[in-house]
Amino acid sequence: MKRIPFLVFIWFSLSCLLFSQESTQQSVIPVNQSTLIGIGKAYLEDSYLSPIKYEGIAISLLHDRIKASRKYGSNILIQNQFRIQTAITKNPTLSSSEYWGNLNYNLNIFYPLIDSGKLRLYGGGGTEALFGGIYNVRNTNNPGSLKTYVNLNLSSMVLYKLRNLSLRWQLSTPFAGMFFSPEYGHSYYEIFTLGNDKGTVHFGSFHNQLALRSYFTVDIPFKNLTIRTGYLWDYYATDVNELITRTNAHQFMLGLAFESLYVGGKRAQDKSIIKSVYY
Repeated sequence: MKRIPFLVFIWFSLSCLLFSQESTQQSVIPVNQSTLIGIGKAYLEDSYLSPIKYEGIAISLLHDRIKASRKYGSNILIQNQFRIQTAITKNPTLSSSEYWGNLNYNLNIFYPLIDSGKLRLYGGGGTEALFGGIYNVRNTNNPGSLKTYVNLNLSSMVLYKLRNLSLRWQLSTPFAGMFFSPEYGHSYYEIFTLGNDKGTVHFGSFHNQLALRSYFTVDIPFKNLTIRTGYLWDYYATDVNELITRTNAHQFMLGLAFESLYVGGKRAQDKSIIKSVYY
């Protein structure tokens, strides 16, 4: 009888330990999301349409979503990015205009390389797809130039905590992919109507396709909101079929960031620990 209180204490301690381990394993990890509007400057060069560089105002809408995979201790991050980008540009003499627009999707997977508390460094890569084009109002025979590609990217991301601010810097560049480009003097009527599409799809790598995207953000908590502001530089260039294309955009970004939860089934009734993948 004297051993019963001791056995009850041992049983209670083991139960608390098992319960804490189970709760940690089934903890709910929120998804970090943000929606931002960007405005800035765009520079367009497309020798298929014109030998002159056009420049003007660029506007974009970006949605960013980062979540942790439950595999490997929830250390791997999965990022989805959707972006709509437009620009209205003019030539140096203001006598002609070019309109630029595209839809862009990125899927990146990041693995932690350094984690020192305030500083976290991730490396990885993923895939990117883009569909868009440039339209020149002066041209009559070939007024438009289609821009579309699918690439495999190398990416890196740094997260840093500075007091109440959360800083992020992300870099990505393609190393292999496929992109569309007609030959010099090759009309789109021949390609899509007559079926003369030979030599329009190309393997892209560093020899004929160079690109770099730099994305820097700062999260500022304000009462019940988190304001995300930053800078986006997006550069893309191809050199194939005696045609050179360069799109260069610098944009100031501003929007809101938030973290969301999806809990269903039995887990919805479990008061789990919430662990952020971002903050």
